[in-house]
Amino acid sequence: MPVQQTWNSLPADVHAAVLAQTGAVHRADDIAAGYVSQLATTLHTESGRVFVKGLRHDYTFAWNQQREADIAPHAAPLAPAVRWRIDADGWDLLGFEHLTGRGADYAPDSADLPLVVDALATLGDLRCPDVRTEDAVDRWARHLDDPADGTAFAGPALLHTDLNPANVLIDGAAPARLVDWAYATRGAAWIDPACWIVWLIHSGHPAHQAEQWAAKVPSWSTAPKHSLDLFATALSGYWHTLATEYPNPITQSLRDGAAAWVRLRAEG
Repeated sequence: MPVQQTWNSLPADVHAAVLAQTGAVHRADDIAAGYVSQLATTLHTESGRVFVKGLRHDYTFAWNQQREADIAPHAAPLAPAVRWRIDADGWDLLGFEHLTGRGADYAPDSADLPLVVDALATLGDLRCPDVRTEDAVDRWARHLDDPADGTAFAGPALLHTDLNPANVLIDGAAPARLVDWAYATRGAAWIDPACWIVWLIHSGHPAHQAEQWAAKVPSWSTAPKHSLDLFATALSGYWHTLATEYPNPITQSLRDGAAAWVRLRAEG
């Protein structure tokens, strides 16, 4: 986890550069940084609200800022627009369109689920731009007995892959929006609904019901059965590795959910 910074802890030169874009900052609502960003804050400014993510140039994942800036124009209308980018005093900051709404509720009886299906349907039609992203084969094939089988995950689609409910924003009946594209990946379009399955199981769905929701996403129907079987195995290995390296209740629950999906696939 990165060392979290706050708006007030940033250098004066960074403040000045931001104010040149936004006008006066009246309030900053700092947010606990995620697995990548060192700074996450909503600024209430003279020109309106803006969501700011930042990393220092010397941070391990500094390249992530370029990825988010590159992906945003190609992930419309799902991703928030980038309003500005600032490079000042060792910091790289992105100012995003401020999105209202709340994190999605994935519970079995949630009215949010159809909105998530619609968002994933839109996502499935997006093609990955020619920018730096993860590659589905490289990312998941290593978790198969025969990594050569990972070619089943290849494809031209732009994938989000981190469908933590906090990254799926719901605002009434409006279309859901997807934030935090740090793990944007090029691969087969059906991979995003497959990644969603473990979050649904984590949220209380039995594995068969979680897969039924994933199957409502149109891209799911393009996946050969054997490819889904392989991906279930690879995803299980991925979450097992994360739960071992970063043990906490969430990674362990997702590990268990992925294992439950493997068992379901094995039942035919």
